[in-house]
Amino acid sequence: MKQLHTFDEVFDSQKVFRKALEVLSNPGRTLSIAGQSEKLYGQQPGLLALAMTLLDASVSFCAPDDAELTEQILLHTHAAPVDAQEADFLFCTRAQNLAACIEAAKCGTLADPHTGATILVRVPQEESVRVRLSGPGVDGALETEVPRDVLAAIRTRNAQAYEYPQGVDFFFLLPGDAILAIPRLVRMEEV
Repeated sequence: MKQLHTFDEVFDSQKVFRKALEVLSNPGRTLSIAGQSEKLYGQQPGLLALAMTLLDASVSFCAPDDAELTEQILLHTHAAPVDAQEADFLFCTRAQNLAACIEAAKCGTLADPHTGATILVRVPQEESVRVRLSGPGVDGALETEVPRDVLAAIRTRNAQAYEYPQGVDFFFLLPGDAILAIPRLVRMEEV
């Protein structure tokens, strides 16, 4: 049998999961998953590494702008591909489609806010902006720099005016396959 990638679905997934949990628990922190994603093939190895870590047959996903990624996620995770409005996980690989993904994402309910979507976004190399983060996982306020697309995504999310505690969570895949997470209750403003 010919092996198409060397990503270990147990040990490499554990490493990616620990890093994903670390950045989700500490908004503003970035960690690299390049060591794991370089073991995968295709045009989106970083997003595929996150998909192989976070998805399984019990969840649904949508990658509306990338048919190859959809095929790879389905092959490796057996998660159900669905429309964006129904997806537990949304993958956005093109910045021009980000607003549409956020607007289509389910935000959970007041009784079950955890059923809101998680949006995974590939962010191209671009200029950074200085922002202030506040909310769960941030001690007071934290100033850091993020790519402009990250700030645009949070502004689009804020424009949705979700009722507390509803919303969507974000994982941003930055250049070099570093990940940054912004949970649904974390606020971001430009400084």
